[in-house]
Amino acid sequence: MDNPAIHRLDAAITRVERVVEQRRAAAAKLERRHAQLRDTMTQAVAALDRIIANDPADAAEEN
Repeated sequence: MDNPAIHRLDAAITRVERVVEQRRAAAAKLERRHAQLRDTMTQAVAALDRIIANDPADAAEEN
């Protein structure tokens, strides 16, 4: 017995599984990009802190 409804359900399940995998991959990619951005911003803020700490204008204001 070949039931077309079962074939349609099976095809629908396959499509849903494919979409779920694509979304997982997209979420993982976004998570990696967020981590990279967070690290880059942390480094940039640290660099700005160092620049501000060594600002010659601060030394001129103290004199």
